[in-house]
Amino acid sequence: MEYGAAFWPPLFYFIFAKKVKPKFKLFVPAIIWFCIIFYLLIMPSDDIPNFPFLELIYFDKWVHAGLFGGLVILTSFPFFKTKYASRSLYIQITIYAICYGVAMEYVQKYLTNGDRDFDILDMVADAAGAVIGLALINMWLKKQEKKTSA
Repeated sequence: MEYGAAFWPPLFYFIFAKKVKPKFKLFVPAIIWFCIIFYLLIMPSDDIPNFPFLELIYFDKWVHAGLFGGLVILTSFPFFKTKYASRSLYIQITIYAICYGVAMEYVQKYLTNGDRDFDILDMVADAAGAVIGLALINMWLKKQEKKTSA
């Protein structure tokens, strides 16, 4: 075993140990989406349009869920066609997305100009969106399994 390999995050270990080598270009949409999320979550609150009726339907929470659900799906996409990818890999991707959502709330609290709020409900919305993304991936995988077995 290579020195320090035990401390690698499981996703990277999975990619390198099992020879799962999706092409880098397949990760480009996920990387762009990751950067978009980062920009949107550190953007000054003055730049965000404020419509009172959107607060009634908790639009902000829906946006958080959509952003992180999309992140899980886009990050998982390169692995859909690899024969070594398993559901545990998609769960790991989901966990990483949830951790990113939690980290971004702390970034908003400590590293912005103080005009962004730290909101635990945003973390919950991020996690819910990531889990919904995982559920959609599982539905798609089951559909693909039925096609191949038929």
